[in-house]
Amino acid sequence: MRELERYDRQIRIMDLGVDGQLKLKDSRVLVVGVGGLGGVAAMYLAATGVGFIRIVDSGVLELNNLNRQIPYSEKDIGRLKVEAAAERLTSLNSDIVIEPIPQMITSENIDALLKDVDLVVDGLDNFEARLLVNDKCVELGIPFIHGAVYSFEGRLMTIIPGKTPCLRCLVPSPPLSHDIIPVIGPVPGVIGCLEALEAVKIITEMGKPFTDKILVFDGLSLEFTSIPISRSPNCPICSKYYLRQLE
Repeated sequence: MRELERYDRQIRIMDLGVDGQLKLKDSRVLVVGVGGLGGVAAMYLAATGVGFIRIVDSGVLELNNLNRQIPYSEKDIGRLKVEAAAERLTSLNSDIVIEPIPQMITSENIDALLKDVDLVVDGLDNFEARLLVNDKCVELGIPFIHGAVYSFEGRLMTIIPGKTPCLRCLVPSPPLSHDIIPVIGPVPGVIGCLEALEAVKIITEMGKPFTDKILVFDGLSLEFTSIPISRSPNCPICSKYYLRQLE
């Protein structure tokens, strides 16, 4: 009865219902980075009833994070983000499992971080780590929802290995990085919410994932632009995967 009450508004969606809610309960999602993007996405995934959420981040909360990283409060400054985020997510939904991992993503631990997950949500702040996650998701056939923000702009791309272009088709190698990324707080909130929504759609097999294109959000004009993307035959990652599929 507790779960029926908690998810009442979702279960009332005709095409989701109890079956869809059970799919969410049985799903396992990895959120890489729990800052502005990943923190928002994780909050909504927890609220929606995703049964297992692994959160990975090596960072410690700083005062300048609080303009956009909403799982936290001033009392969390100086704490590991994953520890504070795990407490917040558990307080939001004690019926699910939150696994906090205070690590930086590397080629040495990526396999362990991706073990037994159904889907990955990108809450990272650099393309070196994003491409590492993309490459391993393509290799293992795990859907990867990419999000990024800068200033008043946000971007979203959903990768389904074996069916869609991957992130390297769009960004073959890491672009020049910024030491500090300027961003207005609500923009990662918008993109993080959309990432969570994409995850729910994929898990419940509802609607159509936002694939084969990138969504660009302009916060100043409040406009969304969809730009088509094709799989690159020269992609160093997914071209090998597709060739394997055809053999």
